[in-house]
Amino acid sequence: MKNLKYLTLILALGIMGCKDYLDAKPNKQLTTINSLKDLQALLDDHTRLNYQTVYAAEAASDDFYLTDQALNAISLEGDRRVYSWQKGNQFEGTSNGWYYSYLGIYYGNTVLEGLKSIAKNNSNAAEWDNIKGQGYYYKGSNLLNAAMVWALGYQATTASQTPGMPLRASVDFNVTSTRASLEATYQQILEDLKNACRYLAVQQVHVIRPSKVAAYAMVSRTYLMMNQYAEAALYADSALQLKSQLIDYNNINAAAVNPFPEYGMEVLHHVTIANPTILNQSNATIVDELYNSYAADDLRKKVFFTKLSGRNVFKGNYSGESSLFFGPAVDEMYLNRAEGYARINKLPEALADLNALMLKRWDKTKAYVPYSSSDQTTVINWVLAERRKELLMRGLRWGDVKRLNNLGYAIKLERKYNGSGAVLEPKSNGFAMSIPELVIALSGMPQN
Repeated sequence: MKNLKYLTLILALGIMGCKDYLDAKPNKQLTTINSLKDLQALLDDHTRLNYQTVYAAEAASDDFYLTDQALNAISLEGDRRVYSWQKGNQFEGTSNGWYYSYLGIYYGNTVLEGLKSIAKNNSNAAEWDNIKGQGYYYKGSNLLNAAMVWALGYQATTASQTPGMPLRASVDFNVTSTRASLEATYQQILEDLKNACRYLAVQQVHVIRPSKVAAYAMVSRTYLMMNQYAEAALYADSALQLKSQLIDYNNINAAAVNPFPEYGMEVLHHVTIANPTILNQSNATIVDELYNSYAADDLRKKVFFTKLSGRNVFKGNYSGESSLFFGPAVDEMYLNRAEGYARINKLPEALADLNALMLKRWDKTKAYVPYSSSDQTTVINWVLAERRKELLMRGLRWGDVKRLNNLGYAIKLERKYNGSGAVLEPKSNGFAMSIPELVIALSGMPQN
């Protein structure tokens, strides 16, 4: 197999075609690929693929706020600008969210190209297919994460004319990146993730590797971001057919600093972010509106939050540590299926999912009154309310606001800081963040 000798910074940034950068020192891991074992070792580069997910969508969300003192103490200007929705210079340097998104896509492409030189036979077929599925998974999931940050919300009627993301189909860095349409971007995401569903093993040796159930979950997440509800429910159901056990929060030590174990039973694929300063407990305060929306007997109010200097801060990470968990999980699939069912007017099924989740979140010594209604709008609103309460600090709220605004929910975001503040109107182009200036300068692609 031909060694891959020219991994460069520019390649990882997703702006290939800049010849001046081709002599940069390569990543040694990518120059010694000769076997399935080598490809799996590349996919097991957890520092890059599992722990460096782009976090800008969470930093821009309305589930938390920063005091003036906290905001002014953030060392990264880009993070301050993301938080305050100021366009331009939102992603500083080179090791930023764009870098890691396209590095993950590059790893996926590297694996898929590497497989072309390794014959598939009866003795290695299962391993070969599983590696292929992982390659597709990292391509699709990283592209989805990128689209949620640097593209507007998907709207079927306008997606073909809306700018999307650069689509990298190979490791050939002589091919210059250009922005595809949002329609083409989501088609690519679905193609990659559905291929992952086809090839991945049902169960991996560890949840740090993506499995078939994780791929089903990511397809469901994608369809929900596209407001395609029957499909979102279908793939959530496929995931839940394979793994559906929920954590009973009555068995969780709510007083613990980190209440949830690492790699817990609801985790479908272990993905975290590197605990950026802007999102850690010392700075990020949960908004009162959200905190106060939890009922007194809802155990999430104790399990998810703690007081720090009088502030309500989040501690309910499924990562088992201070790093925020951004991967797919069983609870998300119950809520995806519930919303999908509610949107297509399968209300009993939607309520069954919602109540199944809530029973595992409610103090068992107190009476739980199940959600019950025959009104579609009421059920949808219940699902959305529980979705926000269950999935906060998971990197999903920003995408949810965009998709809901495309449905006419008119969610206006507001920040107050340093004696003034900022407003992000429902149809604002600010929901597509600025592409790193270095990428624009070297590729010539249009800026948001």
